[in-house]
Amino acid sequence: MQLVHTIYEPTGDGPFPTILTLHGRGANAFDLLGLAPHICSGRFLVICPQGPLETPIAPDAMGYAWYPMSLGGPPDVAAILFSQKLLKDFLDECLRQYHIDPKKLVVLGFSQGGVMAYSLALANPERFAALAALSTWLPSEVVAQLEISSGVQSLATFVQHGTQDHMVEVGRARDSVETLRELRVLLTYREYEMGHEIRPSSLLDLSAWLEEKVLSPIILSS
Repeated sequence: MQLVHTIYEPTGDGPFPTILTLHGRGANAFDLLGLAPHICSGRFLVICPQGPLETPIAPDAMGYAWYPMSLGGPPDVAAILFSQKLLKDFLDECLRQYHIDPKKLVVLGFSQGGVMAYSLALANPERFAALAALSTWLPSEVVAQLEISSGVQSLATFVQHGTQDHMVEVGRARDSVETLRELRVLLTYREYEMGHEIRPSSLLDLSAWLEEKVLSPIILSS
């Protein structure tokens, strides 16, 4: 497969509800894997690909990223779309290799991985049952390059952000939420007294939301 990745597989035979989990800048394929047993009691198959770009995180340490840092300038949209294509191809491979329930497929991203999750899900809403964007933002430059269909109006989306986040200021999340509302995305937004992180309270809310929207959705009959 094109991308290095880790995987958490639930007990049982499958097919499994599945989360494609995208790490932030400087992390790796193991970074978010530890969440898997705590999300809905470990009932999701969790796949954690590693970003394709090596990036230094300390004098003698390397991490990985989905696209280069912009250093205060606009994001490198070409690099974002390149990684989006890698992820689309990777997901196709995963659907062939792993016991995934394609009707219960979620994309979740943290920080820079959240930008990628937005890019992937908004461009391909029919592929996903839900989108979770944690401590991240939706760049307007990316939105301008996506062909966004009316299918996003059925995409269950959960945005979480910390009011004390000094890496991705909460105002950027609020601006992103306004963009999502303009697109008429099916949105839930929550803020927490936390920094650039995932805390037990936000993880508990994420699990409850995934239970409601993906594992046990209420289907109204006409």
